[in-house]
Amino acid sequence: MLDITLLRKDLDAVIERLQFRKNPQPYLDVERFKALEADRKQTQTRTEELQAKRNQLSKQVGMLKGKGEDASAVMAEVGGIADELKAGAEKLDAIQQELAQMLMSVPNLPQASVPAGVDENGNVEVRRWGTPRALDFTPRDHVDLGAPLGLDFETGAKLSGSRFTFLKGPAARLHRALAQFMLDTQTLEHGYTECYTPYIVNREVLEGTGQLPKFKEDMFWVLRGGDEDAQEQYLISTSEISLTNSVREQVLDAAALPIKLTAHSPCFRSEAGSGGRDIRGLIRQHQFDKVEMVQIVHPEKSDEALEEMVGHAEAVLQKLGLPYRVITLCGGDMGFGAAKTYDLEVWLPAQDTYREISSCSNCEGFQARRMQARFKNAQGKNELVHTLNGSGLAVGRTLVAVLENYQQADGSVVVPEALRPYLGGLEILRG
Repeated sequence: MLDITLLRKDLDAVIERLQFRKNPQPYLDVERFKALEADRKQTQTRTEELQAKRNQLSKQVGMLKGKGEDASAVMAEVGGIADELKAGAEKLDAIQQELAQMLMSVPNLPQASVPAGVDENGNVEVRRWGTPRALDFTPRDHVDLGAPLGLDFETGAKLSGSRFTFLKGPAARLHRALAQFMLDTQTLEHGYTECYTPYIVNREVLEGTGQLPKFKEDMFWVLRGGDEDAQEQYLISTSEISLTNSVREQVLDAAALPIKLTAHSPCFRSEAGSGGRDIRGLIRQHQFDKVEMVQIVHPEKSDEALEEMVGHAEAVLQKLGLPYRVITLCGGDMGFGAAKTYDLEVWLPAQDTYREISSCSNCEGFQARRMQARFKNAQGKNELVHTLNGSGLAVGRTLVAVLENYQQADGSVVVPEALRPYLGGLEILRG
């Protein structure tokens, strides 16, 4: 959530930054915000005047009583002021609540270094690593390659509907090996603490990281309990949600920063706005696995931490020998809570293009303000931490990339050397 003082001090500057996401910006009703602010100031000014008058009259009551004189008229006036103060407090509370609700639907402000643009066409390539392999045969896609290895879309659809997949045999082993390899890389080499988190969370947790209230249609949710005491809960769309919220409503010691957490978890997304995109295969699923990275850092360190986190995701791709490129997202393509985002896109031979496999974002204090996650700074004051998140990596999409990049003409798949210890030394996957 944005700091409301930013809007109060320079609303025009905030609107200008929001228009890096979409122009004209649709997020904030500017006229309603101005009206609420004017009403808030007027109510607060009137409250201060009434409080001063009440104090003055209370002194008069004391003086009159001290002289043995009748103070009933003045006391009645004090009582009337008390009623008006109560009404003013209720009005002010209603104004503050509406302002807070407005801010809950306003995205983070893009950093100055974020490119302008309304969609992926405005993204900027930063660098590439690796050279796509020259194949002397027509590449098959992961659906055809994976079917003999146990990639079973028919059973997934029979059990749960479209965009669900059933893995068995070599495909399931490869999926498990990839997740274990990613966790080991992030924990043993990059210093993250491995976590196991709940897959179902409460509403306020999703409000903390910004998925709610704006993106409820993208979530899977359940009602827990009976009709009278039912509690709305949600399946996580990423373990960023639970990892980041592990510091909610806390005041951390500065010495404890940075906190680096990772987890392997399923992710559940309704893909409400995806329409007919990527229906074939594993690219866009309702349920998929991901190894997530989260960092909780000092505000002065978050830009540095973002670059580090991108490197941690790149390391996995490099160890697997998968060609990729790094992209800086433009304002119109960034996620709701991000101030700056890099995407990693892996090469897929069958599509003859790069596809997203990781997204790493610096959210600065946006999530921390919603969660009230703070630390004690050098001056002894509470200050918001900065939060970052990134995929290290999406397991299913990495499986796709391994199948397609390591395929052979006969349909078998070479196991990348880095994965062989996780597959009992297996070198070739065959159906």
